[in-house]
Amino acid sequence: MSASPQAASEEPEELVRFRQQWLEELRSKKKAPSSQGGSSASTSAVITSASTDAAAQPHSPPAHPTTQRRLSHGAQVSPPPIRRSSASATQAPIGPALRRAVEIYKNAVQHEQQGQLDEALRLYRTAFRLDNNVDRAYHMVEEQLKAVTSSAAVSPPQTHHRKTSSTAGSVDAIVEGLKGMELGAPVVRTRGEGVVTGTLASLISSWPAELSFEAEDPQEGVPISLLPDELLVLVMRLLDHTAIERFAQVNRKARVLALDGTIWRPMVQSVLKPPQITSEEELVKLELKYMSDYRRIYIEHPRVRYDGVYIAVCHYIRNGIGENAWVNYSHLITYYRYLRFFPDGQVLSLLANEELNPQHVIPLLTPALRMKGFMIGTWYLDGTEVHVEELLEPGATDRRYSFQMLLELHSRPLGRWNRLSFREYDSVHIGSGEATPLALKNERPFWFSKVRSYA
Repeated sequence: MSASPQAASEEPEELVRFRQQWLEELRSKKKAPSSQGGSSASTSAVITSASTDAAAQPHSPPAHPTTQRRLSHGAQVSPPPIRRSSASATQAPIGPALRRAVEIYKNAVQHEQQGQLDEALRLYRTAFRLDNNVDRAYHMVEEQLKAVTSSAAVSPPQTHHRKTSSTAGSVDAIVEGLKGMELGAPVVRTRGEGVVTGTLASLISSWPAELSFEAEDPQEGVPISLLPDELLVLVMRLLDHTAIERFAQVNRKARVLALDGTIWRPMVQSVLKPPQITSEEELVKLELKYMSDYRRIYIEHPRVRYDGVYIAVCHYIRNGIGENAWVNYSHLITYYRYLRFFPDGQVLSLLANEELNPQHVIPLLTPALRMKGFMIGTWYLDGTEVHVEELLEPGATDRRYSFQMLLELHSRPLGRWNRLSFREYDSVHIGSGEATPLALKNERPFWFSKVRSYA
């Protein structure tokens, strides 16, 4: 019984000495990071609980100070969590061709988010022509950009997150690659007013500055090369867009001359006005959208053509009656629909049977025509929707009904705007304004046919 009080009297000295050593270590590490301070606090809580247990149980042998100090160091200097860099962070910078494809793909995504689906589809096709894996490269670049921005926004303590030289080098390479990417489409300044953008601009930018007409046979001269460029541009201003593009296919010199802004701007201003567009302000918006590339405006923006007629060839089968009851007679009926649009908002509509073929009807399709199935109305274009309204027979005395159409404008191929598809066809009661839908079972799309002259 005499040994117990002696052991109890020695234990407080051990604990006091250990506490003094621990306090000295704690004072020396006051400038450590907050995470280490939290782990020190947890260690002090463990040691305090241990000392409390030792004081509460005087007969148990005390733990050695060295052992407890080792435990405290183990709790304080715990290994920091390892940050594994993703696979995309170690990728090499993309090449110039793939970088160009990723840039076009990025523009396509932006146009798709803004609802400009036609432009987005064109850019998507261009990007995939340059590289089949452009979508994967785009997502890789986006992930790398997010990783760089997140690491720059949240800077961790240097003690816990140490970047290796390889990771830092790869991130720097990614940043330099992103800085070198062009955010906008290539733009090339042309003669006169306007510029050239898009794929054609990137192609022309690689051509030499001095271009000329060259003969296939060196012994023969090239008479057209004697004409100055200004005179050639004046000649092309008298041609239509089809003839201009055919001349542009001769060589590079002709291609550059055909891109002159003074050729395409008058064509755009003469065509894109009401009823082709809702207001004059829309033309200003188109110039900003296409960066004053009037050739692209004329080709890519929807427009109803005035230099011809839209024709729909429709068929249906009608059952016939014969003398022989064992034989079924079927008649194939063919009829034609014609639509001719005018710049003043007037439209001519004609429904004719197969006895009147297009070669005889089209020259007569003028506002002065008077025949069964001929109607005159109004029209306007809204996006790619052609609204035809108030179709009435001219000269009719008893007008109880009028007709209206809703057509969808398409271009096959790009720039021709040569197809009109039926979406709605209604009969409207003039007195009440009630519209009754008509069946579209036998109706077929209208296809454009250019007309040289009318009677």
